Amino acid sequence: MTVLNSVRTAVQKRLAYSNLKYQLANMPLETAIDLGLFREDAAKTAAKAIYG
Repeated sequence: MTVLNSVRTAVQKRLAYSNLKYQLANMPLETAIDLGLFREDAAKTAAKAIYG
C-alpha cells in the first residue's frame, strides 16, 4: 500500500501544481500587482507553494 499511497500523493500534488500554475498565469493583471506577483513566474511560484 505504501507505493500506491506515494503514487496517489504524487498525482494529487501534480494536479494541484497544474491548477495553481494555470490560475496564477491567468489572473487579472490588477490582482497580480496587488499581490506582488508576476504572472510570468507562475510555474516557479506554484512549484514553491506545492512542493516546498
